[in-house]
Amino acid sequence: MALSDWEAAIAELPDDACIVGVDEVGRGPLAGDVVAAAAVLDPANPIVGLTDSKKLTAKRREVLREELLTRARGIALGRASPVEIDTLNILQASLLAMWRAVDALGLEPDLVLVDGRQLPSWDYASIAVVKGDARVPAIAAASIVAKVARDQYMCEQHALWPHYGFDRHKGYPTAAHMAALKTYGVSPLHRRSFAPVRAVIEGD
Repeated sequence: MALSDWEAAIAELPDDACIVGVDEVGRGPLAGDVVAAAAVLDPANPIVGLTDSKKLTAKRREVLREELLTRARGIALGRASPVEIDTLNILQASLLAMWRAVDALGLEPDLVLVDGRQLPSWDYASIAVVKGDARVPAIAAASIVAKVARDQYMCEQHALWPHYGFDRHKGYPTAAHMAALKTYGVSPLHRRSFAPVRAVIEGD
């Protein structure tokens, strides 16, 4: 069976190459930061069970995150705020968060594998991998770290804005969130460029 492009690229690298997996969480919510993570796994210290964070329970994600923090070669986070999302658009803000995550690693990547179809504007050798969080262990690791970090962040925001229920829906447009928006209006955490939030601002 022929190797995929990312598998072929890895095969050409030395065993000690710095291969970075990158993923983001939080494009769809109406509120909060978009959070990206970068992960460099240690081939000599493998972690069992890495897969798309959406396929894991919250408890399992947290267990794997702890393993990653202690056993991976590198883990880092990057974020883009609601103001940046409104200014840049959600795609560009997501790419900015990814760039920040890789920059925060403090490592020089030999190859960066990014979940999805778009790549940030950087000088690293990199490949976009569709459904990479289910195919590439390093991207799966990044998806887990990003998901746990964003969920924790939204629970912290719930303490500041409890009537929106951020601890339950994490900012996604559930019926309860939409009802709270109509009742309480828009918070500083909300993304004003997103249509449902803009509709509330405009009184539609």
